[in-house]
Amino acid sequence: MVSLAALSMFTLAACGGSETSENSQPAATDLPSETSMVAPVASDPCETASGSLTVYSGRSEKLVADLYTQFTSDTGIEVGVRYGDSGELAGQILTEGNATPADVFFSQDAGALGAVSEAGLFLELEDSVLNRVTAKYSSELKTWVGTSGRARVVIFNPTLATTPPTSIDELLDPQWKGKIGFAPTNASWQSFVTALRVLRGEDDARAWLEAFAANKPVAYEKNGAVRDAVNAGEVALGLVNHYYLYEKIAAEGAENVVAQNQYLPGDIGGLVNVAGIGALENSDNPTGGQCLASYLVSDIAQKYFVEKSFEFPLVEGIAPFDGLPTLEELDPPSIDLSDLQSIAETQELLNDVGLLSL
Repeated sequence: MVSLAALSMFTLAACGGSETSENSQPAATDLPSETSMVAPVASDPCETASGSLTVYSGRSEKLVADLYTQFTSDTGIEVGVRYGDSGELAGQILTEGNATPADVFFSQDAGALGAVSEAGLFLELEDSVLNRVTAKYSSELKTWVGTSGRARVVIFNPTLATTPPTSIDELLDPQWKGKIGFAPTNASWQSFVTALRVLRGEDDARAWLEAFAANKPVAYEKNGAVRDAVNAGEVALGLVNHYYLYEKIAAEGAENVVAQNQYLPGDIGGLVNVAGIGALENSDNPTGGQCLASYLVSDIAQKYFVEKSFEFPLVEGIAPFDGLPTLEELDPPSIDLSDLQSIAETQELLNDVGLLSL
């Protein structure tokens, strides 16, 4: 039984908008050549898969349509896609339950995957798929696997912030009063606050948020607007995901971008969240679902995410986008990413401290 609270959580999260700026991605690079693909796993489930799949995709059409096309070309499995916000699609799956027409849920957020997993609607993925990715970026219940990662950063204007903060607690320094941009309704910010609640506890999370609010951060509608405000010198600092800087550089040229990323190794502010995939237990094509999961952690898909969306690869041996640190160097906080599902409680807390609205 799925609670009304769980359903309302995803309705609220959907109202906050997409966690990534996928609809504003620069033009795609070409897919890596098929010859560059290394067999994704030993005992590849694609060897026996066939038929068709219905995918509920929280990753945008602009970002992943070419990848679905390549998957069909490589495997012969036809893909029908319903695109939408990850939280909204998770709520739809929870409503549909075992009657969902979805065979696969490809989410841009681990919290949405965690909610569907908790409802018992995913099947267990094969070890050969799960073992491609470090365990911390997949479900402890083996019900979903991460496909790409994104890190929270402090984006800064070097003219206004010669020594930017290296932790979220340094953001509370009075020198940054009125100089920090953030997107209060954006899911990536809310996922960070959820991680803050999980790792520090409710009382400490509230205390940090109250201190942050007292420092008068400047609210923007989207992460892209935060980035642009930092680049233009409207604010000195911004709280966004790492790839927003690279999107702007790709779109406008490095010579037109002054903003820089400050990574936060070892700090909760450097949370690494993941996109990921789970296969529905009542699917008419469970082998096909396992195959798509296998494909998305293959070398060809990992290189695709690196080159098109500047995200972190989660498979060993695939290099990150030029200039990015490795995930090991980032040393992100240790957290079960499925625990990021408690967005409703996060939104209630943000509302209490006055940080939920623009």
